[in-house]
Amino acid sequence: MSVAKVIEITSLSKKSFEDAITEGIKRAGKTVSNIEGAWIKEQKVQVKDGKIIGFRVNMNLTFILDD
Repeated sequence: MSVAKVIEITSLSKKSFEDAITEGIKRAGKTVSNIEGAWIKEQKVQVKDGKIIGFRVNMNLTFILDD
């Protein structure tokens, strides 16, 4: 039997939503092992002077707990 845990993280990129997702999962993987999946809950852009300056993603990561 395996047991999973879900955590929520937020990631920000100046490039794109895809980059924010990729970098967020990569960074979380440094301290959390066995990441199995991600659910993108929310995407937002940061705007300054009418221009997009950042892409923010809120996501839930699911990982399997070690025995």
